[in-house]
Amino acid sequence: MRATSASRLEVYYDGGCPLCRREIGFLRARRGADRIDWIDLAACAGPEVAPGLARCDALARMHVRTEEGRLVSGAAAFAALWRALPLTRPLGWACSWPPLLRALEAAYVRFLRWRPRLQAWVARRAREGEAASPRPTDPGLTPPTAPAATPPSASGRRA
Repeated sequence: MRATSASRLEVYYDGGCPLCRREIGFLRARRGADRIDWIDLAACAGPEVAPGLARCDALARMHVRTEEGRLVSGAAAFAALWRALPLTRPLGWACSWPPLLRALEAAYVRFLRWRPRLQAWVARRAREGEAASPRPTDPGLTPPTAPAATPPSASGRRA
């Protein structure tokens, strides 16, 4: 279990999920991301990953602990995260508007139903991409050599 840090946003994400890794990777590369604690649930052991957050709950939905120490999940977690980054701050503030937040939460719940299929699809695409990328030891890297051109023989000509 991890001790919470005061006044820093904590983002709990599923590092075993290819979708989550891709999105978190994008957000972690943004300006301001160094002021956020990114907690990979795949690296956490035990039934509770943080005070008041069970591992099974954390893996089921996106969770963020705000700077004030409040634990939020789903669309509210995304809005809190987006507000913390300069690039996505306007989106985060807009998504905090209660009617829009309710609509986003409904969309997120629908997404969660499709998430396992999307995870499998992304993982399959990644494996196919790895299989298709050439490797230095791959015999397919060396083009097959064409037989050397042989000059026509005199015996093959008609007189």
